[in-house]
Amino acid sequence: MVGKVILDGAAMQRAISRISYEILERNAGSADLCIVGICSRGVQLAERIAARLSEIEQTEIPVGAIDITRFRDDKKSETAEDRTNLPFSVENQNVVLVDDVMYTGRSARAAIDAVMAHGRPRTIRLAVLVDRGHRELPIRADFVGKNLPTSREEEVRVMVTERDGVDKTILL
Repeated sequence: MVGKVILDGAAMQRAISRISYEILERNAGSADLCIVGICSRGVQLAERIAARLSEIEQTEIPVGAIDITRFRDDKKSETAEDRTNLPFSVENQNVVLVDDVMYTGRSARAAIDAVMAHGRPRTIRLAVLVDRGHRELPIRADFVGKNLPTSREEEVRVMVTERDGVDKTILL
């Protein structure tokens, strides 16, 4: 896939590490913290953030996955298989949703609805690897790896080793 490399593997890892420290700072530690990745690449990023948080705090940080398909207002599908995997309760927890790219804000809104369908967290915050702008909803990320102004015609693609065989973010 040809495109301009925005983040290579090392830059992605630095962004994940920075986001992890910012999460701990905002949460005042790891108490009542859980990380939830938005399917699909948000899950791998969430796992990496949770691993980094666990390494820093020397305690296990719960990590799960949320499938937002049923909650989308633009691509709703009632028949799609639900890939949600939340092996913990979100009730009264500080949930950090993780996504790869933030664009219009519609995925984040759907993810909030999906989490709320599983309980009532104390807080929900949003971490994204890349924020490319062009919001259609009044939603912003709390933790951002890279702000990348784009045109609507451009596409940002995040690739992760677990799914794509390489860690990099490209602009197409």
